[in-house]
Amino acid sequence: MEQTNQEKKPMLTKLKEHHEEIEFLATFVRLGVVVWSGFIITLNYVDIPMIKKGQSGGDITFVASVFTGALATFGLNTSNNRNNKPSEPKKDT
Repeated sequence: MEQTNQEKKPMLTKLKEHHEEIEFLATFVRLGVVVWSGFIITLNYVDIPMIKKGQSGGDITFVASVFTGALATFGLNTSNNRNNKPSEPKKDT
């Protein structure tokens, strides 16, 4: 067996070296969660001819909260402000 001269780096150091690749992957994972949860929510309201739904149509509370949380990571807000002003961040005192 050949021994390599590469030194073993701690995991945190490796992560810092590949920061851009990890951010890129994290963005695609978040985008995948948004698309998946949006698809599930849409299926709840669309009638597919050969698939029968139950009486209630299903509870999408969990999926809706995942959708809202995933959108929030992109800086989007799904709440409806009555005065149409963007909400101001709270100041730490």
